Amino acid sequence: MVDAISKRAWAAFPAGSNGEFNLPEVLTKVVVRGEGPRLWTADGAEMLDFSMGWGSVLVGHADPRICVPVAARIGQGANFASVTDASLELAERLIDLSPACDQVRFCASGTEATMYCLRLARAATGRRAILRFEGAYHGAHDVGVTSLFPDKPTPFPTAAPSCDGLTAHEENGVLVAPFNDLDTTAAIIEHHRETLAGVIVEPLQRCLPPAPGFLEGLRDITSRCGIKLIFDEVVTGFRLAYAGAQEYYGVVPDLVAYGKALGGGFPIGVFGGVEDVMNLAAEHRMGADGPYVWTASTLGGNPISATAALATLDVLERDGVYQQLHSLGDYLRAGMRRALDEIGVEAQVLGDGPLAQFAFTGTHPVDFRTSQHRDKQFARRFMLRLFERGIYLNPMGTKLYLSLAHDKGVCDQMLVELTAALAETTEARPVSA
Repeated sequence: MVDAISKRAWAAFPAGSNGEFNLPEVLTKVVVRGEGPRLWTADGAEMLDFSMGWGSVLVGHADPRICVPVAARIGQGANFASVTDASLELAERLIDLSPACDQVRFCASGTEATMYCLRLARAATGRRAILRFEGAYHGAHDVGVTSLFPDKPTPFPTAAPSCDGLTAHEENGVLVAPFNDLDTTAAIIEHHRETLAGVIVEPLQRCLPPAPGFLEGLRDITSRCGIKLIFDEVVTGFRLAYAGAQEYYGVVPDLVAYGKALGGGFPIGVFGGVEDVMNLAAEHRMGADGPYVWTASTLGGNPISATAALATLDVLERDGVYQQLHSLGDYLRAGMRRALDEIGVEAQVLGDGPLAQFAFTGTHPVDFRTSQHRDKQFARRFMLRLFERGIYLNPMGTKLYLSLAHDKGVCDQMLVELTAALAETTEARPVSA
């Protein structure tokens, strides 16, 4: 039965959500509050949250270590569209911890951060084309969505739109390679080296770890070809290690984009890189000889988000934090594997650190094409059943986010529901499937 508030959501929003959840109307939820790893909805339901604001709330919902300093700061003004004491301190801390960053600028989201990295790469090289990897998500702009989930495979490096309204894939503006295939990627880069400005990569693509030597190989060939290597650390930043994927994998890019977990649940985006590239955004270059890149953000670096980020970094730099996150991720993924084996479902468990994902396929995935569910209808029914059982997640994908507020007890509760959902979905599966 559809309740009144769900009907209101469907009247106000396309499909009743702010994007991508794709829930049937009867399952539509309106969240009213969260605490730790749980949230409560307007219909009175309590749910275990394994989405955590799509990974933006790494510390946990309503953590007083974030809320108290933010509340104190609000009374001093919410935004000045200027450098503030909080944003300056945050910039200095980011430069100190990020090997790639000599300088940074703030924006309001990861989408903006990756967009500005691409713009800087084009200006720094005088070239136009960008190479990205099939299945990666780099934000809501055209390059970020191109070849995100193509309906039909195209021969590499041909890009494919993932939805209508995109233009970046046209006229070789975007080239596409398979993640973890260094030979194919290197051949594409060599062939297009005269027109290729940058290579953008999620170091951990969704939940697919990089193959040994893959990121190092990208670093080597982009350096040799004068192409800018861009790490999209919107997800991996501060999640795999305090200094993100750069620390975790030991590879340093030319440009890096941050967002999500840095803001402690508040909106934030940061892009940074080597000084000579970042200085292309200096306003005195406008109208002068040589390249100039316009960047600005009304809410970028606002003191509320900056204060939240500083408080988040205070939490994350404490001893034992990343051991806790990795240990919990290992625990959840092992439990997911046991549930699959117990029910007899053929699938793979992916992820690293506090991230986990199912791939309903018989072989271990290494890239987008090998990670696609063999039976998408089964995967969809399972995820909706899990949602019905009180596990809050995005049912358009099985990417699960853990936080510091989760513990083994919460994971055990989730695994009970997951095992039941798997069993129920398997029992309802047609014999011919």
